Amino acid sequence: MTKEAVRVLIIDDHSVVRRGLCAFLTTYPEIEVVGEAASGIEGIEMAKTLVPNVALMDLLMPEMDGIEATRQLKAVSPSTQVIVLTSYSDDERIFPAIKAGALSYLLKDVEPNELVRAIQAAHHGEATLHPTVATRLMKELTGETRTSPLDELTDRERDVLSCIARGMSNAEIATSLMIGERTVKTHVSNILSKLHLQDRTQAALFALRERLVPLDDQ
Repeated sequence: MTKEAVRVLIIDDHSVVRRGLCAFLTTYPEIEVVGEAASGIEGIEMAKTLVPNVALMDLLMPEMDGIEATRQLKAVSPSTQVIVLTSYSDDERIFPAIKAGALSYLLKDVEPNELVRAIQAAHHGEATLHPTVATRLMKELTGETRTSPLDELTDRERDVLSCIARGMSNAEIATSLMIGERTVKTHVSNILSKLHLQDRTQAALFALRERLVPLDDQ
């Protein structure tokens, strides 16, 4: 009895990537590429009618990103297993993608044969994770302390942030740290940018939350 091929849907906004994956995967008789979608929205519509066994999902796409596309695809085709295939391995994408319903998470530098094995494994409900992704997920599950955003700051920027948390003005910070007021402004700008904060008030609250400054030392 001939083994039924794994039916795969490719969802990626780059035509070169789609065609490359399709050309490669079709060389394996145990895999059948049933469709190619250029966007998450198109991929969801195709999944409704094609009901593929596995969907290869890019994350950065226009109109709808791969995380939301994964969530909606799983809603319309629950039996389809989603393999994220992306260039990014940061926490801001890994955890939301898994929570959205992705079974596996691979980077685009994956070896071709490893991708084929991941597709076959996904068909049987078995996850495949890039080593970097697996490590981060294990740390998250075991409650291991994640890197503090403060690690992004230089020592001087930490000093300035501490002063901000104490309610000091730029002029007061400059006097306290014996640096120019223009230098203080540069540090403040860098701090807000690195920590993705909007203003000094948010910076002060962040410093208190991270215990950079004791609550009774304001």
